[in-house]
Amino acid sequence: MTAAAARTARLTPAVLLSLALVYVVWGSTYFGIKVAIGSLPPLGMLAVRFLLAGTLLYAFLRWRGAPAPTAREWRSSAAVGLLLLGGGTGLVTLAERDASSSVAAMVLAVSPLFAALFARLWGERTGGREWLGIGVGLVGIALLNIGELHATPLAALLLILAPLCWTFGSQWSRHLPLPGGLMGSAAEMLAGGLILLLLSLGLGEHWSTPTAASLWALAYLVLFGSLVAYSAYMYLVAHTRPALATSYAYVNPVVAMLLGVGLGGEHLTGLGWAALGVILTGVVLVAWPRREAASGAQASA
Repeated sequence: MTAAAARTARLTPAVLLSLALVYVVWGSTYFGIKVAIGSLPPLGMLAVRFLLAGTLLYAFLRWRGAPAPTAREWRSSAAVGLLLLGGGTGLVTLAERDASSSVAAMVLAVSPLFAALFARLWGERTGGREWLGIGVGLVGIALLNIGELHATPLAALLLILAPLCWTFGSQWSRHLPLPGGLMGSAAEMLAGGLILLLLSLGLGEHWSTPTAASLWALAYLVLFGSLVAYSAYMYLVAHTRPALATSYAYVNPVVAMLLGVGLGGEHLTGLGWAALGVILTGVVLVAWPRREAASGAQASA
């Protein structure tokens, strides 16, 4: 086993913290997006979100002495930003005009499966227990969706395309010359935000006076959804296995459903609560270190 493979097998404190942030914060952003687009245009709202977050992070990193990205790194950041923020988050936001936040989170639970498939394009292996965890998680999502899915055909199509863009971009980013550390997140948010702004202007999105709720939701998305959780996710992409990095897609529906029940007046049946247990079982199977990987990590320590 190579040293890089051994590092991606370890559940270090930084990896565990990043997982916790992505699990909880991104689960709440589906509800935040739904509130934000109540009075803000979907793509324009995302453009403001990522441009603000990217500018704040970029300025802070430059102030701390981090080098500016090269032209080549900006091009790679634009490609990743287009796929992750434009294709991934952008399509989800458009879909939430005609689908609930919990439904959006449920459908995106196929992300770990797509991630495992795309990872094979670059020769990365997915273990048997990870495949089992992916299968168990999908069964849980299927149970959760019984009687709960209410979305237009267009919204359903967008929610299927979104994880394809997101997971392909995530796996491709592991092989692109991106800026190091958090500067990579800043560059991707700036590039992705600019692309979303151009799309918003090109589609002629209409801006009206936003409500206070939409503005508070946007502030939450900028600070926690982008600055905190997106940076944590890119850390996971660089330092963990693909199936583990995208295992947030199993927990996000749990958080989204709990917020829907607690804040949105939604109701969860007994079958729904049982499905949550199945989903969490799938997460454990995906996240648990491989036996051979763990022994390799110990041998290389």
